[in-house]
Amino acid sequence: MQQPDLSGDFGLLMGWADKVRKLAVRTNAETPADVQVAKDFGAEGIGLCRTEHMFFDADRIPVVRSMILAGTKEGREAALEKLLPMQRSDFEDIFRIMVGAPCTIRLLDPPLHEFMPHTDAEMEEVANASGMDVKALKAQADALHESNPMLGHRGCRLGITYPEIYAMQARAIFEAAVAVAKDTGTQPTPEVMIPLVGTRKELDILKTVVDEAATAVFAETGTSLNYLVGTMIELPRAALRAGQIAETAEFFSFGTNDLTQTTLGISRDDAGRFLSAYEEQGIYEKDPFVTIDQDGVGELVKTAAERGRATRNTIKLGICGEHGGDPASVIFCHQIGLNYVSCSPYRVPIARLAAAHAVLQDR
Repeated sequence: MQQPDLSGDFGLLMGWADKVRKLAVRTNAETPADVQVAKDFGAEGIGLCRTEHMFFDADRIPVVRSMILAGTKEGREAALEKLLPMQRSDFEDIFRIMVGAPCTIRLLDPPLHEFMPHTDAEMEEVANASGMDVKALKAQADALHESNPMLGHRGCRLGITYPEIYAMQARAIFEAAVAVAKDTGTQPTPEVMIPLVGTRKELDILKTVVDEAATAVFAETGTSLNYLVGTMIELPRAALRAGQIAETAEFFSFGTNDLTQTTLGISRDDAGRFLSAYEEQGIYEKDPFVTIDQDGVGELVKTAAERGRATRNTIKLGICGEHGGDPASVIFCHQIGLNYVSCSPYRVPIARLAAAHAVLQDR
């Protein structure tokens, strides 16, 4: 087996596509291996770095659990202090590979119960490691359980209730960026994404947390660099109030996976039971989780883009849902004037070609 190589006729075709297309193409990636693959395939930055994936590593999950189980802010901060160098190392790897390209890093998004042990064996192991009684640990896990976690205590809601989590992540991002800038002479371009925002006030509060971390790191290191703070638009309310949110947000990244769920009222995890029948009967022409629903979800994206630009004409607009690698959806993103699409590493060439096709369709 050998790694794909963008050479020969394929490389020539990609070169032609790049000369024509207007949309930038980024990638959704957080491990050094995936980031490198995406870069080799022509990705022009990171459109979505999901920091929670880093929290699940075997050497980190015990620390994350101790942070969750801490009953006080001081206890959480002690655990976060242990996570800080791990996160900083992750971001350094990404910044070094992407060499100055924009990197959108999403702060912690999933609900905390996802990090808790689930089986009896895991419960006992964590209880022994933390010195907790198994029954007490199970009670804590039960307390974190949510009936509908997708719409529960996650995203920016975590940052509002536990701002120390986002403060640690922001510090790790800026410390990594400064370290890489000093080592390489090339300044990274961090874009800090606040997830699941529905109101401007949420973003105002959390942007302050990020800005304070940046100010502290720059003062400590004697180095400063440019960065952006923005949000993922994944709720219909956020799309409709985009003009107001853009007063604070410097970029929008459309999270069309959740925006599709929240707009259509369909669970992505459960839709397989009935979506094939919907497609067969023409209710949906295509699976809306594969190709963007232009009349519903697409209309919200278009509205948010227009309202965001009306408030801040320099706002950067991109898409980071699975639709970012779907050719029909990429063409739609070009038509409504987004700046970039972001997709999984192996779909980057597909997105580059689709972006070129979108320009040719205009002619």
